[in-house]
Parts: sequence; structure tokens; C-alpha cells
Amino acid sequence: MSGASDKARFFLEQSIPELQELERKKIFSKDEVSSIVKRRSEFEHKLSGRGSVPSDYARYAEYEMNLETLRRKRTKRTGQKHAVHFGQKRISFILDRATRKFHGDVGLWMQYFDYSRKQKAYKKVAQILTSLLRLHPTKPELWIYAAKYVMEDQGDITGARSYMQRGLRFCKQSKDLWLEYARLELIYIAKIAGRREVLGLNSHLDEQASYRALDDSGGDHIALPGITAEDINPNLSTDNSLDQDILQNLSKTPVLTGAIPIAIFDAAMDNFKDVSFGERFYDMAIEFNNISCIGQLSKHIANALIFLDPASPASINCSIRQPLAGVQISSSEFPAILGVVIKQLRIMIETHTSLEFLDRSMDWLLSYLSAGDIDPDIRTVMIATLSRCMGQYRTIIQTKGGGSSDRVADLLRQFQERGLEKLFLSALGWSSEVWPLHSGLLVLKGSRALEGDGSQ
Repeated sequence: MSGASDKARFFLEQSIPELQELERKKIFSKDEVSSIVKRRSEFEHKLSGRGSVPSDYARYAEYEMNLETLRRKRTKRTGQKHAVHFGQKRISFILDRATRKFHGDVGLWMQYFDYSRKQKAYKKVAQILTSLLRLHPTKPELWIYAAKYVMEDQGDITGARSYMQRGLRFCKQSKDLWLEYARLELIYIAKIAGRREVLGLNSHLDEQASYRALDDSGGDHIALPGITAEDINPNLSTDNSLDQDILQNLSKTPVLTGAIPIAIFDAAMDNFKDVSFGERFYDMAIEFNNISCIGQLSKHIANALIFLDPASPASINCSIRQPLAGVQISSSEFPAILGVVIKQLRIMIETHTSLEFLDRSMDWLLSYLSAGDIDPDIRTVMIATLSRCMGQYRTIIQTKGGGSSDRVADLLRQFQERGLEKLFLSALGWSSEVWPLHSGLLVLKGSRALEGDGSQ
């Protein structure tokens, strides 16, 4: 025990010059310094003993963080100057000791990482990541976290890809890792597209396309050539002028055409051969509905799922709604494409007697109905199709049995949230007969009864 006491005393003695300076500059009073010494002594003796646990280190680091925050506030208020590195160095030393002793505790590593990241100690952050991944290479969430950090904080897509690819060597069976790798690439594409929009690179191509459209229109129109400042004064032309051929070739690179996410999807499907995973990949991809390559990517996924299992509800669902991918709900072509999709969906509703398929169809219909800028006519068509789905849902449950009361209650809540009153009342009526004692349905029925009493 004397060895533990000597060790604790050694660490305490190292902080004496700092505490003396804080007292001399009147940042902390004499009583406060004594209290700090007492608390540190308690922590150090606990850590030096044999019964220390990870939470002891975590509490000690948290205490020092709070103390450092207090010191900063008082220093700012009094106008005194004090070396900042003392507190940072002490906290880092505590967390370093913690991770060395309990290297299997991921929580301590993450506390150490988050603190160093907050202090912008980037060299230390890189060391922590390297040590953490070397000790825990089979945890996919750590590879994902590392890739996101490199991408978000440093904007380094090459480093982020490296983490993802290394992670897949150790965690090839992690579906989340494959999905997050593809998401990372789609985020990168979205960022590039956003930058091109800000710089006006897309507008040059659009303008050129509009001129071509006028040339090809024929009729009684005569297309006049555009006159620029350079035509009037050739000296204005510089070497930095935009080369349209280069811009067009840039937009056809594998990064912007979605070739990398497609390659990730193909590799993942070769590994899993799982339709449900493919559907998850599809749902993740269409979250990026604003990027130009999403139509090509979604079509590739839908075709692959149909090829793998053409009878699967997941494959059919993705195939039906695929034409809507990449089409904005406010665009002029959306109604026509939606009409084709709804027509195909209604055919499948009548022929495909699967609750699983109907569940999926109602989910994506409801997602569109939650959009605030939806056209009233489009909303009416979608509600009618949703009502048809729910009618078939009811028929299957009442004739063949099955179904989930929890799922129906969840659908009813979504109907209520979106103001689908008629659909809500109809579904509440028949579902209450099928599952008269279900708590969720009883709550919805009771709340509806209270609303009716209140309106009267």
C-alpha cells in the first residue's frame, strides 16, 4: 500500500507549482486550493490502489474538466494571465493513464478522443484513433466514427475512404459498415454538387443547353448568337476562362456519375445476397434525392433486386417507386411520373396479397404526404391510393388473419398526424373490431372520443 501512496504523492507534488501560482494570482483562494488538493488526493489514491475501475478515471477527468472550466472563467473575469496548457496536460495525462490500464474500455477511449478533439489537439486525436482501431479492429462502429471524423472535421475524403476500406477487411459481414461507406460517398457527391452550384459551374452548361434547344426548335424562330463582353473587347479574355468541354468531362467522372456507390452496392450484394439489405441500401440512397446521379443509382439497385428475387415484396416495392427517384416533388415532370407509378402500384395492390408489400407501399406514400409543398391534386391522388392500400390490408387481415396490431396502431397515428381524418376513422373502426383489447388502439379510440365530446 505504501507503493500506491508514494505514487499518488508523486503525482500530487507535480501539481503544486500550478496551484501556488493560481493562489498567488488570486484565481483560487487558499481554502479552494486546499479543497482541490484534497479531492485530487482522494482520486489519486483510488487510482493507485488495486480496486480502481474505469469509472474512477472518468470521474477524475470530469472533475478536472469542470475545474479547468471554472479556472478559465475566473481568469477571464479578473484579467489575469495563466498558462492554459497546465489543465489540458493534466486531463490528457489522466485519460492516457486510463486507456493504458483499461485499453478494452471503449468508453474511456471515446472520452479521451472527444476531449482532444474539442481542444483541437489534432496530432493527439490521430494517435488516439490509431491506437483505438489497433486494439478494437472488429468493431465496425469505430471505423464509421473515424471515417466521419476525418470527413467532417478535415474534409479528407481519401482518408475517410481509407478507414472504411480498412474496416471492411476486418468487418466484412457488417451491413451497417457497407451502408455508411456508400452514404459517405453520396455525401461527398452532394458536397461537390453544392460547390458547383455556388460557383455557377452548372449554369454555364444549362445556358449552353438552352441555346442548343433554340437551335433545334425550328419553326419561325431565329436563334441569335449571344454577345459577350469578350466579343466587344477581346482583351478581356483571360487564361482563367471556363472551358465548357472540361466542365462537361468533369461532370462525367466516376465520382459524380455515382460509379463508386454502385461499385460498393455490387460488392455488398455479392457478399450478402440479401434483398432486405438491398432495400435498406435503396432507402439510404434516395435520401440524397437532389444529386443528379441518384436516378441511375436507384435504377441499378432496383434492377439488381428484381434479378435476385423478382417475387420479393422488397424488390417489387423498389422497382415500382424507382422512377420517382431524383425527381423533385415541385418539378413539372413529377405529376406525369407519379401517374405512371400509381397506375403500376394499383395493379400490384390488387394482385399482390402480401401485407409486407402493402406496408412498404403505405410507408413511401405517407413520406410524400408529409411534404409541406405538395400540390393539392397530387395529395388527393396519393390519399386515394393509400385508401386502396388500406382497404386491401383490411381484406387480407379479416380473411386470412395475421397482421400486427402495433403496426396498424402506428399507421393510425401517422394518419392522424397528417390530417387524414376519413382514412383514420375508417381504419380505427375495423381494427378495433379485430383487436378490441389492444392498448394502442384503445388510446386512439379514447382520444378520438374526447375530441368528439370537446367539439360538442
